[in-house]
Amino acid sequence: MKSRIYLDYNATAPLRASARTAMLDAMDLVGNPSSVHTEGRKAKAMLETARGQVATALGADGADVIFTSGATEAAALGLANASLTCSAIEHDAVTSYCEANLACDAQGLVDVPSPNTSALQYANSETGVVQSIPKDIIFCDMSQAFGKLPIAFNWTGAQMVAVSAHKIGGPKGVGALVVKRGTDIQAQIKGGGQEMGRRSGTENLVGIAGFGAAAASAAKELESGVWQEIEILRNFLENAIAEVDCGTTIVSRHVKRLPNTSCLITRGWKGETQVMQMDLENIAISAGSACSSGKVKSSRVLKAMGFDDLTASSAIRISIGPKTTKDEVEHFLGCWTGKRNKYELKRAR
Repeated sequence: MKSRIYLDYNATAPLRASARTAMLDAMDLVGNPSSVHTEGRKAKAMLETARGQVATALGADGADVIFTSGATEAAALGLANASLTCSAIEHDAVTSYCEANLACDAQGLVDVPSPNTSALQYANSETGVVQSIPKDIIFCDMSQAFGKLPIAFNWTGAQMVAVSAHKIGGPKGVGALVVKRGTDIQAQIKGGGQEMGRRSGTENLVGIAGFGAAAASAAKELESGVWQEIEILRNFLENAIAEVDCGTTIVSRHVKRLPNTSCLITRGWKGETQVMQMDLENIAISAGSACSSGKVKSSRVLKAMGFDDLTASSAIRISIGPKTTKDEVEHFLGCWTGKRNKYELKRAR
């Protein structure tokens, strides 16, 4: 069997070796972090080490890091008792709690006239478009930007931020809500009062340890310039497509985006069809957000940007990462353009 080529980092990143090691170490600990005996204190120390690692990587020293089951739960915890506005390009976890009435332009940029009553994502998972976060925004989904762009929670002025471990090479099923110290957060899961009384239940120490290690590794990687190299590779992919294919739109190509993300639209060539065709070639891509994959419907994000149903349903997302090679990108280009040419011949008949 041919080796697989993975170009879907925005859905989930491969588990980092550092995260795996930290998780195995956590599995060897017997104690409950809430216990006061020696075993419990060792577990608690590991928990707090991970909390510090996430805070440092986010530039959130002095803020409260509340561990959750992921960014979706973090959004629910932060937004359940809020009354905020957002745009239609936000993740479903945010639009479920906010009124989606903020304007979004054709490039995917959102106008936020009242930050102190609004939620705004830092970067979109489908298009990669990066927003300018206004001072005093109440809630910011940083799941996609964390680890890919320099972030300093303490400088943004945001009151609450949601992040996820598996987007940065940590384990699935763990995330965090990061809040300014003193922010009133009402627990949605009540019980033993863990996580400073804001999220009860024995902490997922194995997942949290992996999250902390992944956050520390991601921060070092970002500082080393790895994501600048990834952007060069992403631009190589887009330039190659632009040179040979004038019928494909590269969404929001001329605004600031995540360094690894390309959203491509070939109108009429269904995104889900392209995903299946590439999968048969042992290449993993996406037709949009992983949370909406498998659902035969147009991208809500692209429709909010003004694309019609047919165009919005013809999009694919390529999201590369630190392990992606130029050979892999070139192989994708060869397979994709071959399928693209066959599609055009079929349509011309």
